[in-house]
Amino acid sequence: MTPPPREQLRVGECLVDVPLREVHVPGARRPHRITPKAMSVLLALVDNAGKVVSRDALLAAVWPDTLPTNDVITQAITSLRKALGEERNNPRYIETIAKTGYRLLAVVDWLDQDAAPAPTSVGDPTPAEAVAWRDPRTTGLQRVLPAAAPELAARPRARWQGLAWAAAFAAVLVASVALWTSYRGAPGEPPAAAAQAAPYRLITSLPGPEITPSLSPDAALVAYVAVPSGQRNTAVMVQTTDPSPPRQLTRPPAASDDSAPAWSPDGREIAFLRIRSGQDCRVMVVPANGGIERRVGACDYRTPPNFDWTHDGRGLVFGSRGALGDNAGLRILDLASGAWRKLDYPATADDIDAAPHYSPDGRWIVFVRNSTRGDFWRLPAAGGTASRLTELRADIRGWDWTPDGRGIVYARWSNSQSRLYRLDLETGVSSDLGVADGTQPTMATKTAALAFSQQRNYYGIYRFDLGAGGGLERLFPSSGRDRLPAIAPDGRQLVFASDRSGEFGLWWSELHTPNALRLIDGVVPESRQLPEWSPDSRTVLVVGTDRGNRTPGLYEVVPASDQVRRLDSPVTDPVQAVYLPGTSPTDARRLLVIAGTQGGRLRLTLFDRDARPWRALASIDDVALVRVDADRHRVLLTRPGQAGLWEADLALSPASLRQVDAERPVAASYRLWNVTADGRLYAIDRQPGCATTLRQAEDGATSQRCIDASRSPANNGFSVNTRANAAFVSLSEWLGGDIGFMALPPAPEQR
Repeated sequence: MTPPPREQLRVGECLVDVPLREVHVPGARRPHRITPKAMSVLLALVDNAGKVVSRDALLAAVWPDTLPTNDVITQAITSLRKALGEERNNPRYIETIAKTGYRLLAVVDWLDQDAAPAPTSVGDPTPAEAVAWRDPRTTGLQRVLPAAAPELAARPRARWQGLAWAAAFAAVLVASVALWTSYRGAPGEPPAAAAQAAPYRLITSLPGPEITPSLSPDAALVAYVAVPSGQRNTAVMVQTTDPSPPRQLTRPPAASDDSAPAWSPDGREIAFLRIRSGQDCRVMVVPANGGIERRVGACDYRTPPNFDWTHDGRGLVFGSRGALGDNAGLRILDLASGAWRKLDYPATADDIDAAPHYSPDGRWIVFVRNSTRGDFWRLPAAGGTASRLTELRADIRGWDWTPDGRGIVYARWSNSQSRLYRLDLETGVSSDLGVADGTQPTMATKTAALAFSQQRNYYGIYRFDLGAGGGLERLFPSSGRDRLPAIAPDGRQLVFASDRSGEFGLWWSELHTPNALRLIDGVVPESRQLPEWSPDSRTVLVVGTDRGNRTPGLYEVVPASDQVRRLDSPVTDPVQAVYLPGTSPTDARRLLVIAGTQGGRLRLTLFDRDARPWRALASIDDVALVRVDADRHRVLLTRPGQAGLWEADLALSPASLRQVDAERPVAASYRLWNVTADGRLYAIDRQPGCATTLRQAEDGATSQRCIDASRSPANNGFSVNTRANAAFVSLSEWLGGDIGFMALPPAPEQR
């Protein structure tokens, strides 16, 4: 009989898990995940340890029957060196042989499966290829391995590739697996308690994304939003919490989308929103088993509200934005009378109170204040004084109570991805549930079961002409997720964020020299706002972290020479930084910076960075994003949770601040606009029959054209350049969002 495949090998001091594509470095906090191509390159070097492997041999073995450029090997080697913890200019693992290839320097030892030592670093509990889950009705632990990615299918296999795949398939036969210990909380979060990673399963598999789940009280059914087969618009779907075919619950009319389902406390009805783009927003209720839909209220289509049922099931509680009326405080819609009433507590229009949920006993309402840098606040259900529960200052992507009322489960965006956490309200300790790309968690009220959306959307960067009739051109194709394309003022250089090397990083290239594409080491960009180029196209401002410092900061990068410097900024929670336009040295030393304040609100400040410490010259509160219109000597900005566009002069004079458009951009697209050096304003949105529509506003006139009928833009921005007469946008290659389901594990202190 053929001996079982070996799954782990020792490369120098590092342990490599082949089927999981993980490299464990001694002392590292968690392993590095590498791409399938990088693993194939490593195994090719392992098979020839101590020998030189030419670039041509690597191309033939790892990229057969294709015509890739040499940079794919460079990217794979860069990824491997980073994963192995190799220092720049001090190769201990992989040696570059000039004009020839590469040689593996470290001692290699394949480990027997039974004798393999435990990794010295903490692993990611949910690798992209294999999901561990526990059925809440059983005690068995299973591992499910989905189909191979397209890039790995139907290609010739070398001996070492067959070994890797045999090891991967062997994982399917494992009856039980060890659970990993969760890592500590994200920046600004209380230290996470040691907790096992929570096993889960995916229960949907429709093409396209399934989002915004809501569990029935007994966790037997889940409602969510998806595009039904053969239709164009989103509808509410319902299915059991087993992998089973869904049924379509709502039937939106043409040009309307249904969203945000919420199950009533008695399990008999589901409330949802019906939005007709550019026209209206309706609050609807439908029987959970199907039947006549009824309209119960109206809302603002520019800022769709978030809401939940009241504890008694007689009404709906709404956040402070999106329901018609003023923007101050939470409001309740009585379903019997259709009347609105405001909750009685101190609230102003400056604070965004969102995502309210009643506690299981009905005594409290907890909500998120100022979501992009938000925290949880608690309010007596009858009104009174709101008190702050946390000091997270986080981008919270959904949350819900645990059934016992002692904690909450929430999703938080950090380090370019969303993860699920459990917060113990008594101790204030957060623990990571180990669900990568998890968002929009929802809990059942009668049992400790959790559903969520696991969103894995893949985007590519495209160039298209600003003139009519220009086609789309894909730039730097890869199997990774490419975001935040920022074109330099000279029209020749582009930087963007991508995980094409296994982890998110900043990439740079000259447009006319595609082989120049390379990773800029030293900064991990946060994928919220575009990097910002200096007027002379020499430097780029990036908000992010470095490999050793998880606290977000401002970085100034010189792409041409790979120089990265963390700026000595006085802000502790930066969101965006922009150079002041101009040609004088004084102008170049002034920066516009958006950062979170202690209360979670966002503030735009003009800094003189020649002063020590930096001197704040002026500021404007409640700014979500800023762009500089150098042609008209002004800044344009959007406000958190609001539709519309504002302007101010370059000095941020209070008297100059005014609204210039009350309708666009809508709140959900507050980053999908930009301005050119000559003052032309562009925006991207979705129209019926066209997923990506480009709008141009100039001298009071507006024109639009369809860029792509089926692919949607990433919502974190695009860049334009008049020298290149082109725009650069990240468009969806594949939108993957499935609903996950799991039994909520006991809190750490209950284990």
